[in-house]
Amino acid sequence: MVSISLNGQDDFPLFSEASERVGKLKIYFGYAAGVGKTYAMLSDAQEILKDGLDVVVGYVEPHDRPETTSLLNGFEQLSPLSLTYKNMTLKELDLNAALKRKPELILVDELAHTNAEGSRHQKRFQDIEELLRAGIDVYTTVNVQHIESLNDQVSAITGVVVRERIPDRLFDLADQIEVVDIEPVELLDRLNKGRIYQQHKIAQALSHFFTMEKLVALREIALRKTADHINRKANQHTSTNKESPTFTNEHILVCLSGSPSNMKVIRTAARMARAFSAKLTALYVEAADDEHSDAYRSSLQSNIRLAEDSGAQIVTVYGEDIPKQIIEYARASKISKIVAGRTKHLTKWRSKQSFVDKLLDYDPNIDLYIIPDNQDGQLTSRKKTVDFSFSFMETLKSVFLLLICTLIGLWFYVLGFSEANIIILYILGILVNAMVTKGRKYSLVSSIVSVLIFNFTFTEPRFTFKVSDPGHIITFFIMLVAALITSTLTKRIAEQARQASRKAYFTEVLLETSQKLQKTSDEEAIYYETAQQIMKLTNRSIVFYPSKEDHLVDPLFFKHESFTGDQASLLNEHEKAVAEWAFKNNKRAGAGTQTLSNAKCLYLVIRGREHPLAVAGIVYDQSDRLGIFEKSLAIAMLDECALALDKEKATQAQNELYTEMQQEKLRSTLLRAISHDLRLPLTSISGNASLLSASADKLSTEHKQLLYQTIQDDSAWLIRLIENLLSITKLDSGQLQLRTEIELFEEVIDEAIQHLDPAIKDHSLNVETVDDLLMAKMDTQLIIQVFINILNNAIRYTPSGSTISIVARREGPLARIEISDDGDGLTDEEQAHIFDLFYTTNSANSDGRRGLGLGLFLCQSIIEAHGGKIYVKNHFPKGTTFGFTLQAEEVSAHE
Repeated sequence: MVSISLNGQDDFPLFSEASERVGKLKIYFGYAAGVGKTYAMLSDAQEILKDGLDVVVGYVEPHDRPETTSLLNGFEQLSPLSLTYKNMTLKELDLNAALKRKPELILVDELAHTNAEGSRHQKRFQDIEELLRAGIDVYTTVNVQHIESLNDQVSAITGVVVRERIPDRLFDLADQIEVVDIEPVELLDRLNKGRIYQQHKIAQALSHFFTMEKLVALREIALRKTADHINRKANQHTSTNKESPTFTNEHILVCLSGSPSNMKVIRTAARMARAFSAKLTALYVEAADDEHSDAYRSSLQSNIRLAEDSGAQIVTVYGEDIPKQIIEYARASKISKIVAGRTKHLTKWRSKQSFVDKLLDYDPNIDLYIIPDNQDGQLTSRKKTVDFSFSFMETLKSVFLLLICTLIGLWFYVLGFSEANIIILYILGILVNAMVTKGRKYSLVSSIVSVLIFNFTFTEPRFTFKVSDPGHIITFFIMLVAALITSTLTKRIAEQARQASRKAYFTEVLLETSQKLQKTSDEEAIYYETAQQIMKLTNRSIVFYPSKEDHLVDPLFFKHESFTGDQASLLNEHEKAVAEWAFKNNKRAGAGTQTLSNAKCLYLVIRGREHPLAVAGIVYDQSDRLGIFEKSLAIAMLDECALALDKEKATQAQNELYTEMQQEKLRSTLLRAISHDLRLPLTSISGNASLLSASADKLSTEHKQLLYQTIQDDSAWLIRLIENLLSITKLDSGQLQLRTEIELFEEVIDEAIQHLDPAIKDHSLNVETVDDLLMAKMDTQLIIQVFINILNNAIRYTPSGSTISIVARREGPLARIEISDDGDGLTDEEQAHIFDLFYTTNSANSDGRRGLGLGLFLCQSIIEAHGGKIYVKNHFPKGTTFGFTLQAEEVSAHE
């Protein structure tokens, strides 16, 4: 058993996060027309209007009742939307105007109304859902016969099937239900006085809907439905978990089919699920030999939509034995109750046991509820109407096989083989025919023709259709039955193999999607891989609308090789507006839905953990809609895409947070270091300057010269510190630009020596340039700064009298510079971190100051900006060597 679950995009909670405030819904509920729902709604709204609340009439149908019309006075009324349909002008709620006006409360009559073609939504209750998501409170009206789950009960009482219905979920989610109730006697009196319908309709109403018995029954159903709603609301308030529905251990399974009576089964299961507070699953079993008619497929889609609206999770499984597949799924999913339908059109000649008997045989302990079918529907068959047209190529294949079998049979006959061998030969031909042709009709015709050819060619008297031996009749019958059975089994096996291959392919695509998305490194790659996989699944082009700051940005179009349409028509403003609506309302829209169905794409929302991330558009072909299995897999792929996008966004946020933390750490470290290390030289400069100013005439020349030298040294140290800080700032902001030119290292080294710490006079400095014309392309000032920083470190961290050496040489295409000293050297740990920002060793400078850890970090940044490498190693017999490499340059002789 292979199953796939479809959590439809319309199953998302009505009150999404599309708005900070969600509107409240109040329904004025009646048991029949004329009880005063609209009147009660307008009366309550008048009281609210007096309290200063912003109330607007969106759409109210006064039904030519003066007392109702008079209550409209004082309200701001939105102009209705005029739509032309079949040369008629129809008035509808102007949803765009209502959203733009955005009052605190809007009045919208007739919740179950079906909108005219051309409206944004097919149903008015969908308009109201959008108003609620926009944060607008809504008052509306509805009668009991329009509640989906009560439709069968009402039709059984009244004999009228109501076509305009609302899903129970909307009724259940209403914040307040107000029953508008009057006695049936009073309602009939109002009808007779012409206060409900016009005079010419009163007699018809009294003979059909408005009878005392029917009105009493409808009133009882309405009151019971309201009581159930009150109990459900009370249970929700007492529940400790208010954010998710509370389910008992009950799990109800309803069986889906394309039969019109299946709607009754679904409604019954939905009522049971609400009564038991149970989870509801709708299961459809697709057999390998299913060939649905268009009418059956359309009816199946309607039933699936009803199950979704009833809160069911849709699941599709595949298998030959339908009752067995149902029971296997029920056991695996811990189903407690199964609700199925029984049609009176079901014939039993195909099986000794009925569908119900088989279910009970497979699991006698499960609770099984059978809903009888009392409709005279015409869609109870799962099979497509037999097509008796024949393809030329398929017919040619069948004729060719029959000819081959006949020729080989004649050869067998000449050789003296028995009739049994020739019969087996024809059966083999029928098997091959079943494998190479499409449709059972070719196998059926071949079976019959094979018997006729065998009789005509190989039985006495030959070349006639006469039968001399009565035993041949039995032979012909057995041959025909064997041929039909073998061809049927072969066709079924071939279909099973095709279906298994298809399922394996889809499963492979889904698994491949997950694997590829795990390897992606950015959002664009995620969209690309997802689009490729959905195109592989559906053979349709894909449009992605990524989001940025809660708004959709420019679309990404991925064209399938079979697409021959106009790309611009899929990316115009109208299509983007549909995608925007889907994104804002967190619901699917476009082709194949009840919202903005004139779009050319089916738009599905890619939902993250907290909010929508993007919208995917699947180019739709009205003549070839997506199947249940394909749509569920596409949604599963988009869920994988959402996980990948969430992961990518979380990674980006984590990296940004880490960068901010590092920057804050660097800033705080820099401030601490500067505040400490600037204080010492500034204090020294200030103290020495004060001493010279106050006691210059009392100090000896030598003493004053020493103070001047100290001030100069401290000032030079501060200048170098500021230069390094400025360079670090430029590096951090990306403003450091290299101004490169070819320079001699000998000249650069000489220039750097001129700017060294004056304490160099206490050390021995050796410079060795192995190649006199060693040159590189460099930013001269920056490379001089590298030399100064490294040499000054050697001067400050080695004792007086130590030797510092500079060696410059060429090694192949590189120029290598090494600066060595014979000081105490660095430990392995110090060498590993010596180029880190703000890293300093534990040893103090010869002058007692500690560095900031900027110089060597700056050296590394400069060298790497030049495309070179910098390193540190031990110098033998003691000390440290700092080295770096740059790309060496050649100069032509004429230069």
